[in-house]
Amino acid sequence: MVRDGSGRDADQLTGVVFDDRNQNATLDRGERGLRGVAVSNGREVVHTDARGRYSIAVQDKDTIFVTQPAGWTTPVNADNVPQFYYHHAPTGTHEQQLRFGGLTPTGPLPDAVNFPLAENRASRSGDANCVVMGDVQTYSEMEISHARNGAFREIVTETSANACGALLVGDIAGDDLGMYPRLQRNLAAINKVLHGLPGNHDYDIDATDTAWAFDSYRQAWGPENYSFEVGDVHVLALNTVKYPCTPDMNADGRRPHCADPAARPRYSGQLGAETLEWIRQDLSQVSRRTKIVVASQITLVSHADSASTQHQTQDVVELNRILAGRDVVAFSGHTHSLEHMVAGDSLAEWQEAVGLASLPYDNVVVGAISGDWYSGDVNVDGVPNAIQRDGALPGYFVFQLGRRANIGSFHATGRAGDQMGLGVSTPHWRQWAQTLLDWRQSNPVSDREAVPPLSVGDLGDQAMVSRADLAEGSWLTSNVWNATSESKVTVAIDGAAPVAAEHTQPMRGEERRAGVEWADPYAATRQLAVARFAFQSTSGDPDAQGFSLYGGSQYGPSAPRPGNNVALTMTHLWRTPLAADLPDGVHRADWAWVDDHGERHTETILFEVVGERPEQWNFRTQVFRNP
Repeated sequence: MVRDGSGRDADQLTGVVFDDRNQNATLDRGERGLRGVAVSNGREVVHTDARGRYSIAVQDKDTIFVTQPAGWTTPVNADNVPQFYYHHAPTGTHEQQLRFGGLTPTGPLPDAVNFPLAENRASRSGDANCVVMGDVQTYSEMEISHARNGAFREIVTETSANACGALLVGDIAGDDLGMYPRLQRNLAAINKVLHGLPGNHDYDIDATDTAWAFDSYRQAWGPENYSFEVGDVHVLALNTVKYPCTPDMNADGRRPHCADPAARPRYSGQLGAETLEWIRQDLSQVSRRTKIVVASQITLVSHADSASTQHQTQDVVELNRILAGRDVVAFSGHTHSLEHMVAGDSLAEWQEAVGLASLPYDNVVVGAISGDWYSGDVNVDGVPNAIQRDGALPGYFVFQLGRRANIGSFHATGRAGDQMGLGVSTPHWRQWAQTLLDWRQSNPVSDREAVPPLSVGDLGDQAMVSRADLAEGSWLTSNVWNATSESKVTVAIDGAAPVAAEHTQPMRGEERRAGVEWADPYAATRQLAVARFAFQSTSGDPDAQGFSLYGGSQYGPSAPRPGNNVALTMTHLWRTPLAADLPDGVHRADWAWVDDHGERHTETILFEVVGERPEQWNFRTQVFRNP
């Protein structure tokens, strides 16, 4: 028995990291050990000697893992999940009976645990791509089907990412970890290595101690924290979720959600001292010229939850000290919004919530495969529109390795090539939207008899602008989903010279701006009138009435009504005012955005100026125009 770096009793595990030339995952005669490969127990990091040998302290329920070097690959199981780790759990998760099983018993510590690696020239290339997927978050069997029929079938075609694979930044499942087997089978169909990391819907909800809160996740996906390399990039895959959070985590009074042990167990965004020390050791042998990718579920900081102490990472400032001077980009999920924030961006709420004045490196919240949790109406393919809370469509990111200035591109599910949503914000629209928002606040979604005061029929032509609308203030909007505070977005009306549009959230230390004045009318209109509530049948199947979200919560059957989230705030909305003297008639606005790659994207909207709004349905009232 020895003591490990934490001062606790530990056994010693030895083994070899080797070149598995015949790829049978067994150390055979003539196969050489690999020098300088990192091996870790999640607290300490050691490196193999000239013969590929390592020795490391191991405790009960440790996961020992190897950091895949660039140019090499680890074996994968039948579902394309990398097998680069060994769980040491002699009796499994024996402290309590977890609903989803936890770790299965592994028996006594083996004499040796050897880690096979196989050469992969493609993963050495700095030009490879990686798919980054946020919040698949399936709560039901049907939602697994939605993910397969939506994003998964499109990711199959991202062949440029085959060498790197797909990085799932947490919330892979939606609390029901019993769905992992079917979910993994469906994910395997994208034909890419699946690098997972845990989220706040991937823990064992019945765990009463952080020590085993992610045991069922670990059984299916591997260690909570790990690293791997591909091309010129070193990826830190991190667990930023602490569950259950305890009163001691509220010592400074800034995490009241952790303060009451008698309350419903909660999670909190945090790395913790042990993980931070592991990061220090993991990076100790990584060249400072290597690009570092920080991947997590709970965002380091975000726009959507900028004031939250639960939904941002408590110790982000300490993490940034460790990363200081390195070339870093962070990817995360959690918020179900797309937020491409760059170094120097700042929001007033960050300082109070987590002590961060401004971003020292680019931070991308990649959006969600599930979008707004598979809500909203269904599209022509039968997949929910699920427009995200910031107005972006559901989708995934493709990160380009080796390009210091170019982070990557966003791919909207079902809308190949689309990069923006165009709208018209008039007093007429804002009053319509605010009326529905006020009604929703006072009418719980469980009240199936309640009928909203307005519908899209009452709104009428959203692209019609009356002279009264112009006098009171109207503007055109462009929600450019993957744009940043440095982006140049222009609009040209009726063929005039393009002019720079106003960025509604400059990210220069101001407070988060939210409300109908800052909304995306293109997305919000669809979110405020969801017809899917009205689904009904006489089949006798209660699940077929309306639709379900989350852990089986039923919505409808009822009249169409506002959905879950509404796009009232975002980092990436531009607008331009309409002149009060704009003449009557149909006008054209051409929007343009140049992305990080120098590629120009354009979209066009037509809108109509009228003296006053006509009746929308004059045929019914027998009001005929002269021929």
